[in-house]
Amino acid sequence: MKYRTIGTGPHSRRVSVLALGAMMFGSTTDERTAFALLDRYAEAGGTFVDTSDNYAFWTDGGQGGQSEELLGRWRRSRGVGGEMVFATKLGARPLAPGTDYVDNPEGLSAKVIRESSERSRERLGLERLDLLYAHIDDHTVPQRETVEGFAALVAEGAVGLLGVSNQAVWRVERARALAAAAGLPGYEVLQYQHSYLRPRSDVPERLFPDGGLGHAGAELAGYLRAEPALTLVAYSPLLKGAYARPGRLPHDYDHPGAPARLAVLHEVARETGATPGQVVLAWQLGHELPILPLAGVSSLDQLEENLAAVDLELSTQQRARLDAAH
Repeated sequence: MKYRTIGTGPHSRRVSVLALGAMMFGSTTDERTAFALLDRYAEAGGTFVDTSDNYAFWTDGGQGGQSEELLGRWRRSRGVGGEMVFATKLGARPLAPGTDYVDNPEGLSAKVIRESSERSRERLGLERLDLLYAHIDDHTVPQRETVEGFAALVAEGAVGLLGVSNQAVWRVERARALAAAAGLPGYEVLQYQHSYLRPRSDVPERLFPDGGLGHAGAELAGYLRAEPALTLVAYSPLLKGAYARPGRLPHDYDHPGAPARLAVLHEVARETGATPGQVVLAWQLGHELPILPLAGVSSLDQLEENLAAVDLELSTQQRARLDAAH
């Protein structure tokens, strides 16, 4: 395993470069399988596990919490301590069963931030959350209230690092500017969808009617270049298995620019003897920008394939070909 430091200051953490997504743990991925995956990940040197307080509400029409609860049970049963970094999110938990994060989210008020983080700590069995994200944006609450709500948890020792996900870059920068002006901790880890294939950014989504703000596009890349202390945690790097099963390719990735990139990806995979998915992960891991792929798995075979990608070294020429394809 390889490692990278995220965050700055006293709460910075050294984490494995491959993060493990636990979204479906405790719901569609049963406890026995999830425990086996977590055990193997830890054995391989993995130290960065990602979850959310709303995972996976859509599987049973509830409000989520199954993933955090399972991780808490695994931690206690294995005696896991501070060597493992757990990241969770709040803001997108449905306020009532049968609703969802678009029409009835909990939001990012100071009250929600405090109460939701307390529930997450209880489920995970942690005195302090290593990394806490604002899962989605909340335009109904003044950003200053959200910034101060998160900062208060850091000051109290209830949270270490702060992160943000699925927000417009201008909103992220405004929140960070508010925090800096007030001498408060701000977002240091950005979690967005990022993969080798590029999606169309103009396709409306339920959460983003103007187009997919959850994707790490050119604007976010430029922001990372300008702010080298920030880290991108890239979720769904393998597009939910689409590189292994092209029929799963999301509709917003099906456009004229995709075939050329897929062709080069498969060429490099043949040259290296790796799978296309492993090449994607290696491409992210060796990127000039600070990118940590966050991949969920449901089987040990999938996990082993991802772990092997950590040691896959792409040549300068291969990387140039991958980057130039369009």
